[in-house]
Amino acid sequence: MANVLVVDDAKFMRLTIRNILTKANHTVVGEAENGKEAVSLYRDYQPDLVTMDITMPEMNGIDAVNEILREFPKAKIIMCSAMGQQRLIVEAIEAGAKDFIVKPFDESRVIEAVKRVLG
Repeated sequence: MANVLVVDDAKFMRLTIRNILTKANHTVVGEAENGKEAVSLYRDYQPDLVTMDITMPEMNGIDAVNEILREFPKAKIIMCSAMGQQRLIVEAIEAGAKDFIVKPFDESRVIEAVKRVLG
């Protein structure tokens, strides 16, 4: 299965995503709580997939997507956002994110997005 980097400033959200992914036999290779950490961990692990929160301190998800894709154009990133952030989701997809999932996470929707993005 896939190696995944989970990025969210809320520990509870990272734990939720980690549980969904590990239950589906994926491996969470790292966790970051902001975009800056995400870029650094992406360089270290070059995972098959990243789940990226949009709203985070230090560097937001969209800036992190831009930075990761500049260095690694084949990176596969799924954005995570709260309800009502449609404008940010559009911005993230335009930046190169492959899909998005909405919080609170629906397990089947997360797995569906992961399968679709990994092809």
